Amino acid sequence: MGGKKLMTVLLIVSIIAMTACSNNKEQTTSEKKDVLNETGFPIVKEPIELTFFTGKASSNGDKFEETLVWSEYAKKSGIDVNFELVPFESLEEKRNLALSSGDYPDGFYSARVSSADLSKYGKQGVFIPLDDLIDQYAPNLKKLMEKYPDIKKGLTMPDGHIYSFPTFYDPNFLPMLIGTPLWVKEEWLEKLDMKEPETLEEFYEYLKAVKETDLNGNGEKDEIPFSAAGTGALLDQLKGAWGLGNRGLGHKYIDVDPETNELRFFRIDEKYKELLEYVNKLYKEGLIDQEIFTQESTQVYAKGADNRIGATIIPNPSAQMNDDGYIGLGALKGPSGDQLYTHLKVPMVWVGSFVITDKNPYPEASVRWMDYFYSDEGATFYFMGKEGETYEKSDDGTLQYTKEITDNPQGLTLDQALAKNFTWLGGSYPGYVKPDWFNGSETLPNSMDAGEKAEPNAVKELWNSFNFTDEENRFLQSEGSDLQTYITEMEAKFISGEESFDGWEKYVDRVKQLNLDKYMEVQNEAYKRYMSE
Repeated sequence: MGGKKLMTVLLIVSIIAMTACSNNKEQTTSEKKDVLNETGFPIVKEPIELTFFTGKASSNGDKFEETLVWSEYAKKSGIDVNFELVPFESLEEKRNLALSSGDYPDGFYSARVSSADLSKYGKQGVFIPLDDLIDQYAPNLKKLMEKYPDIKKGLTMPDGHIYSFPTFYDPNFLPMLIGTPLWVKEEWLEKLDMKEPETLEEFYEYLKAVKETDLNGNGEKDEIPFSAAGTGALLDQLKGAWGLGNRGLGHKYIDVDPETNELRFFRIDEKYKELLEYVNKLYKEGLIDQEIFTQESTQVYAKGADNRIGATIIPNPSAQMNDDGYIGLGALKGPSGDQLYTHLKVPMVWVGSFVITDKNPYPEASVRWMDYFYSDEGATFYFMGKEGETYEKSDDGTLQYTKEITDNPQGLTLDQALAKNFTWLGGSYPGYVKPDWFNGSETLPNSMDAGEKAEPNAVKELWNSFNFTDEENRFLQSEGSDLQTYITEMEAKFISGEESFDGWEKYVDRVKQLNLDKYMEVQNEAYKRYMSE
């Protein structure tokens, strides 16, 4: 056969094959669409399987499929999910490797996908847009977005599309948004005949008294007035005493200047200098743990369990230090009368908790599968399980885990008993969190009390984190990162006394030289998009 004839035959065969593939694909797609039940359970007319790349905390079990919540939901939904577990410690590295290599599954669950990656891989078509799918198949998330418009603002990428389901905390659940209150030891306050600190000066006087008094009664001066892992949380707790950080923890460098109503880079503000001088004073006088810059959280917990800490910032001393004698403080009043509780996480704490990839043959079913956990019924099931088996409802309507979990007959710890049934331990799960069905340490009485104290002075307008374009992200990950790193390093030096405050103006000039104008230009553009949603 001649070369031209051979090429013609091969071309015809190729076209026929492509047509057949196309027809098969259309037929398969049609068949797969027919699998879906648009409402109710099961979600599908016949069982299907999906595989999700899944972030895992060390407190979770090693087989999600065997837990009560997922084994029961597989039966209820008709969807068997294979959870490919990846420890949170190596999550980012392995997630990036999977995405860059193209070797990724049907979805990413509890995978902490950043806004930058949502924008990048959404633009490439790796993550599918969910706007229409949410509108049609996610009535529970849609209802939440209508009730809390900031959810849609936070989920919408610069190209106008939504690519993910979030982790969303009820904005009224203040103990959850606070996360780590500023705790003081109530018993020591009573021994010192001091009232609960309400101002910066009273907090200083309490710490000073702790340092000078043998409050644990062991005959040694081993009391530590304040201890934590790093000074960042303390700065975040106290900056509201100068009226800074007035849009919450989602924005640690910018807020809104109340005088001009424009974005403000508050980390070089004169008021922020006063904050650093205050913390430097505490450190210099030995009122702050001298190991604060190097120690881990576990070391703080050990010191607390040894009855040595007067004040700290951790989730809850009852849970981490086995000491329920601490009380959480409200917003401390500053030198000019400012009293703002700014240590509040954004309600949408993880924007990219669940995404669906272009390899997923059942996107509609996957959206329905995920949306259930944004309903009251689904969230209760996710966090509490089955009534009569893993939880009971008291006369006042509150939910409590059964003794099988809280006082396990096999001698399992609380976390071990929970891990047999649930996968919410360690956080980062996609879903909706309210105190009605969440029983973590944030719902302990002292945490709830701390939330009540914070409420009168809490930030009223919490912003979600901004979403940036690819070009803006490139700047923020390079020059913007250099700027933030320099600030972090210098703040530690100012607090420790390694750097004198006489050099503050020089420091401010250096920050400006590190392309601060461009940094604020990027923030302002993202802010405009955020406010226009």
